[in-house]
Amino acid sequence: MPLPKAELHLHIEGTLEPELAFELAVRNGVALPYEDTEALRAAYRFDGLQSFLDLYYALTAVLRTEQDFADLANAYLARAAAQGVRHAEIFFDPQAHLARGVPMGTVVEGLWRALGRSEENHGVSTRLIMCFLRDESAGSALRTLDEAKPYLHRITGVGLDSAEAGHPPVKFRAVYEAAAALGLRRVAHAGEEGPPAYITEALDVLGVERVDHGLRCMEDPELVARLVRERIPLTLCPLSNVRLRAVDALAGHPLPAMLDAGLLCTVNSDDPAYFGGYAGDNFDAVRRELGLSEERLRELARNSFLASFLEDDEDRRARCLAEVEAYEF
Repeated sequence: MPLPKAELHLHIEGTLEPELAFELAVRNGVALPYEDTEALRAAYRFDGLQSFLDLYYALTAVLRTEQDFADLANAYLARAAAQGVRHAEIFFDPQAHLARGVPMGTVVEGLWRALGRSEENHGVSTRLIMCFLRDESAGSALRTLDEAKPYLHRITGVGLDSAEAGHPPVKFRAVYEAAAALGLRRVAHAGEEGPPAYITEALDVLGVERVDHGLRCMEDPELVARLVRERIPLTLCPLSNVRLRAVDALAGHPLPAMLDAGLLCTVNSDDPAYFGGYAGDNFDAVRRELGLSEERLRELARNSFLASFLEDDEDRRARCLAEVEAYEF
């Protein structure tokens, strides 16, 4: 039985396995420029964030209907549950779909077909986080938030993702202020390929409660001290960091040093279909490559529930934490 855990950094579009991509392509009459699933899987090798994003957005073309989004989410939830995930806070990128003429309601209600019954069907509680694409305009983000207003009963928070370099958090001040006024939780990718200053800016300008990635905080001791003092969670994605060249090899990942510094780190899968593993695979990899002790792994699992947006279901959080404490390796 896998260690119980929450997953807090997961892009649902990044769970599109080649087999499902071809199935949906056939269903929707979309021609993919790959001969078969093996040829597509071979394309899942990247020289950095942008090469990944190019393929990631190209494959969203197969997602057209509510059923497509439901099938995508259900496939992820089944895999996550099998790897010990008890709670998942799931990112989605509406601008990538709106640009193709897929309405916001199709995306949200399609995902909700799966998420709304996830506890019953998979034993996984869920939250949905709408991300803005940082390489799109600030005006586009505001329009996206406006289009989402009829569906806010399905959406817990907002996030910020896609190409980080050259797109500082301050660009999205207005949309984050608007999201806060609507009562939405706020997270943002920062400090993956961008500098530590982007993490500080995400905290001070956007008011984020959690930092997605945050890897480069270790370059700024004062920032590390602040993150520790304020107990700001970092949603790390080790296998993703290797695939996208943020670290040269998993054995050199700063996760142990980050934990030693007292940072509230969590381990997540990011875009698991593309990066070689789901949440449990990431836990297995850091245990194997970094030599993490059982108590360190328990700490990571505990952190994942403490960092989650489960304030509206503290009983579930408490039950999950009790599972972590009782777990026998």
